[in-house]
Amino acid sequence: MSASAGGAGLAGMAFRQALQLAACGLAGGSAAVLFSAVAVGKPRAGGDAEPRAVEPPSWAGTARAGPGVWDPNWDRREPLSLVNLRKRNLGSGDDDVPPRMDHYKAKATRHIFLIRHSQYHVDASQEKDRTLTPLGREQAELTGLRLASLGLKFNKIVHSSMTRAVETTDIISKHLPGVSTVSTDLLREGAPIEPDPPVSHWKPEAVQYYEDGARIEAAFRNYIHRADARQQEDSYEVFVCHANVIRYIVCRALQFPPEGWLRLSLNNGSITHLVVRPDGRVALRALGDTGFMPPDKISRS
Repeated sequence: MSASAGGAGLAGMAFRQALQLAACGLAGGSAAVLFSAVAVGKPRAGGDAEPRAVEPPSWAGTARAGPGVWDPNWDRREPLSLVNLRKRNLGSGDDDVPPRMDHYKAKATRHIFLIRHSQYHVDASQEKDRTLTPLGREQAELTGLRLASLGLKFNKIVHSSMTRAVETTDIISKHLPGVSTVSTDLLREGAPIEPDPPVSHWKPEAVQYYEDGARIEAAFRNYIHRADARQQEDSYEVFVCHANVIRYIVCRALQFPPEGWLRLSLNNGSITHLVVRPDGRVALRALGDTGFMPPDKISRS
């Protein structure tokens, strides 16, 4: 086989690996797998196909072997992993594994509703002045009515501490009486990770990715996971936050490359519905749904 034919063969293999990843998603958001798969067999300037290493984000952790493999322990709550951790810590044997497995198994399904805040005054110089527009207030009313019409027993509303999210929550909560609200800084808007492909109209400083990325990843790990083993009934939770945060969370939850978050688009007041099963499997039931709004009430600012 000639050198050129060998190089073409390796490049073809790498391309097929990349396609498999794009179709199946990454395990646990570990960007290292995608980077290495695309890099293998890519011709260098001299024409030889040689592997090259690309540095993944610091939070990505260790990638599972094999492209496109679902990581069942993506939330670090897989029962066997918890049993093995306890065994290592206490030095216990294998006899107590089955009963302890039952102790750590989730029993309930979590329904997570991610709401993007309504339209707001984008030109205000200070964050506290970026309040909802009249249209934004109408949108929040429509979103609240939509959630109420689902007939679900919502457990709580967690919202970003930014003004536009707070005001959106205040309006939505009127339609969900008795549901507690909790404010958090973790869900504030920011730059989660440098998008791929890059865009020319939005280029934050590198330090913003460094600071915001860790916080938004912390929000994902804190709020998106399978139910606690003590939870007996399915739960329905509302999170009112921001487009960048929601898009990043969706990519991470589905184990798709998180760098692709900016390829998604969300309308103001839209509803994104994630389902986390007891076995850790995740499904996306709705992404940025605003079908309940009249066309003249839809915006994406």
